[in-house]
Amino acid sequence: MFACYSPSYYVDLGKGHPFPMEKYPRTLERLVREGTLPPSRVIRPSPLPDASLVAAHSSAYLHRVSRGLLSPQEVRRLGFPWSPPLLRRARCASGGTLIACHVALTEGIGVNLAGGSHHAFSDRGEGFCVFNDLAVAIRTLQRERRIHRAAVIDCDVHQGNGTAAMFQNDPDVLTFSIHGANNYPYRQVPSTTDIALPDGTQDDFYMQALQGHLPGLLRTFQPELVLYVAGVDPYRGDRLGRLKLTLKGLQQRDAFVLGLCREQRIPVVVTFAGGYAANLDDTVEAHCQTVRVARALL
Repeated sequence: MFACYSPSYYVDLGKGHPFPMEKYPRTLERLVREGTLPPSRVIRPSPLPDASLVAAHSSAYLHRVSRGLLSPQEVRRLGFPWSPPLLRRARCASGGTLIACHVALTEGIGVNLAGGSHHAFSDRGEGFCVFNDLAVAIRTLQRERRIHRAAVIDCDVHQGNGTAAMFQNDPDVLTFSIHGANNYPYRQVPSTTDIALPDGTQDDFYMQALQGHLPGLLRTFQPELVLYVAGVDPYRGDRLGRLKLTLKGLQQRDAFVLGLCREQRIPVVVTFAGGYAANLDDTVEAHCQTVRVARALL
């Protein structure tokens, strides 16, 4: 199994910032150390240029963000202080998802050890998401005629509003989001299918909801590629989530989603998305679980 990672995935945001950038190098380190991901299987993506990102983002937005011309309001909405390393990180993460898609179309599963930036819209960034790597990858592959129909299976605790908006009027892209009902974003954009869960949802109820909806949707839609947004912020110890899944429950979720794709013979790409546990090691372990499950299916 191949996975994408760049040292640029980590950016120093200073003390006190709620986004745990440390999770990226620590997850890679653990996966390599335990033998799940040999160094020879790690692909280092290059930063995508504007010519590639324009597949999903407006030229005006790319101009502003690339030159550090975001307004104070745009920076607040983004949640990150703008910097050249932050811009490079977003470009590299988008490149990683695109490479992982090409890997998945060849091998069945591809992994990006970042990505899943589902809050970015075509004309703006939001919620720690600069570029929507999911949309960039899908639009690029469609233009290359590598795929026609794609599905985004979003299991982050936050609804994928940016992705939903990008594909709202596109019958060739299915967007599915299972998330906390009372959480960010407070102005949601309807996905093809949304499952909004009450605060405190635990493993069993979560899995019943997922199992009750996803198999039929994929069977009916028949995508040629699935992009799995494997956010680990439904975890019960997450600072920004309201659900109560255990680490075992997250593992069961990953096994079900990835196993379903294998059962229906759909290539699948794993992206990390969110994870903000009070104990950083829990976030790292949850992300590692996802990659372990993916490897076990090959």
